[in-house]
Amino acid sequence: MSEIAPGGAGVPDAWGRLWAPHRMSYLAGENRPLPGNEIACPFCRIQSLSDEEALIVARGREAYVVMNLYPYNAGHLLICANRHVADLTELTETERNEIFELASHAMSVLRKASGAKGFNLGMNQGALSGAGVADHIHQHVVPRWSGDANFMPIIGQTKVMPQLLSQTRELLAANW
Repeated sequence: MSEIAPGGAGVPDAWGRLWAPHRMSYLAGENRPLPGNEIACPFCRIQSLSDEEALIVARGREAYVVMNLYPYNAGHLLICANRHVADLTELTETERNEIFELASHAMSVLRKASGAKGFNLGMNQGALSGAGVADHIHQHVVPRWSGDANFMPIIGQTKVMPQLLSQTRELLAANW
């Protein structure tokens, strides 16, 4: 048996391990404008790409809806302001309104397209609050289903994504 108990030096246990090493790339700064990481803001950069290439589901006048490259759940969307601002207090009234209108519509689309039964909505303000791209405001819309917090994330510490991001994007864009 090749499994090693956590904290045990070579002591086998009964658990198999599923690894998601791609996640470490994000934690190390991939696609994130961090100090010493001289990349452009990904939320500004993707606005110039085609919707398919950028995984943009829908565009408004002040904001757009895009698939999260590092999703917490299948269908995890981000509602991003077009303008590069960091804080909710920096948005104009029309920008704030459109972000929340798009988030509301995204919930309706996710219910229709995937049968989502609940949602986690969140907006992390600042790097200390957990914002991965702290300098460009974005609203998370994470669909939830009964039983989606099953043994895989709890015991296996791994999320199973049942569909490619591009396929999910196509489904949501078609239902938008």
